[in-house]
Amino acid sequence: QVQLVESGGGLVQPGGSLRLSCAASGTIYSISTMDWYRQAPGKQRVLVATITLSGHSNYADSVKGRFTISRDNAKNTVHLQMTSLKPEDTAVYYCHINYQFSSYWGQGTQVTVSS
Repeated sequence: QVQLVESGGGLVQPGGSLRLSCAASGTIYSISTMDWYRQAPGKQRVLVATITLSGHSNYADSVKGRFTISRDNAKNTVHLQMTSLKPEDTAVYYCHINYQFSSYWGQGTQVTVSS
């Protein structure tokens, strides 16, 4: 059984920064792609960033140039460095992986951008 645990959310002022982390535990050999999604109140969950095993990353247009995804394959962790945060970045952020034909989600971490 695979578990994902996120950390690092919180309240930050516009223009501020936060770093989210997600640790995968369980019997894991290699995770091909790791993702971050977010879900704002009353909206659908959307993909924010994704990173492959080799380190290739992609971002939603709304966060390009402000967010950076990274991973540590030895520790099965993925991070999301968020800078120049805006009120519209307020959401619950979820870590996600597909592993051995199953989809796994973390419990989510709240990010609130407000003055």
